[in-house]
Amino acid sequence: METRRVKALSGEQIADLMAGRGMGLALAAELNSYPGPSHVLELRDALGLTDEQASRTKALLEQMKAETVPLGRRIIEKETELDRLFSERKIISAHLAEMTKTIAEVQGALRAAHLRYHLDMAELLTPEQIGRYSQLRGYSGQVD
Repeated sequence: METRRVKALSGEQIADLMAGRGMGLALAAELNSYPGPSHVLELRDALGLTDEQASRTKALLEQMKAETVPLGRRIIEKETELDRLFSERKIISAHLAEMTKTIAEVQGALRAAHLRYHLDMAELLTPEQIGRYSQLRGYSGQVD
């Protein structure tokens, strides 16, 4: 890990943040029958999406990426800065608190964005499509 470009982020995490992928940030929605736009498009035929649903889902996905990619880049930027300050031994407690608070706020905004698009997606699908989605994704659909 010490040879990573950004010590706190793997190459896969950086790629996911740059591409606006969910990285499990929306599991609270996903595992409670609120589908995500990316997976809905992957399952378009199996879900029997109408052309209108597919078009609106594509639009949601584009909007989501337009919102989440800049947030992901900001996380990478701030983690890089934090790493640099530690590497150069220039970090001080006050700056550390400020930087970690900023990173946490951006991470929270990123998670909220992903979750919000799952909410939007659930409004677009029928209950039958949502049930089928959960089944296709391997979720039991049973709530404990």
